[in-house]
Amino acid sequence: MSDAAQPTAAEVRAAAEAVKTALDRHLAAVERRSGEEDPAVYDAFNELAAAAEAYDELLYDRYDEVTPFEIPGEDTLPPYTGPEEPSALSVLIRRDYAVAEPQRLMAQARRVEAADEEGAGAETADTVHGALGLLFGEFEPDEIASRHKEFGLEEGDSTLWVTAADETAEPGEWLEAPFEQVDPQRVVCRFDVSAVFDEEFDDDLDDGDEGEGDGDLPELDEDLDTDLDTDLDEDGEPARLEADR
Repeated sequence: MSDAAQPTAAEVRAAAEAVKTALDRHLAAVERRSGEEDPAVYDAFNELAAAAEAYDELLYDRYDEVTPFEIPGEDTLPPYTGPEEPSALSVLIRRDYAVAEPQRLMAQARRVEAADEEGAGAETADTVHGALGLLFGEFEPDEIASRHKEFGLEEGDSTLWVTAADETAEPGEWLEAPFEQVDPQRVVCRFDVSAVFDEEFDDDLDDGDEGEGDGDLPELDEDLDTDLDTDLDEDGEPARLEADR
């Protein structure tokens, strides 16, 4: 980070004071809580976590130091306050992708365009945004998710929220801002997918593997070599493997 972008010492000090204030508020909320799911405690917890995270970032940017505290992620939901027997629900889905291979993406869009006799013209598939419009218009999101590599895409984080409602919305009621008024306290369940979880799992494996030897690896390599040697075509050349779809 450049010197011009670094926070000042006063900003770091102010962030530290904000943590102290949030800590006092959290303790006061805990002392006054009315039950196990007191919303005041939940709010104070989130304020403390946000203040601590801001301080940690400023401390690192200014002094290249960190705090000994681990800021918990949003892996839990607030207390559910929706109807006990929902008569309607909404399913909110977000999937992130990186355009890893633009040429592959546009090539797939050109195939779709060529098969469509009423296509808008070859120039539509010759831009990334045009190709994305064609592919997402042709394929269901679930199919794109399962075949993303074919389309030159790389998966990022994804999440699915199921929220409860008192009644079904009127047609067209929320189309202009579909995700603007999501109430976390009406989320019945959620399912998250992220590389962060894979990293945590790998860390656990690394911790569990300490002290273990690698004596079985050479034998595994021999098995793999044997398997590959048997996959030959009729000319004696290694057979070409089909890519996963």
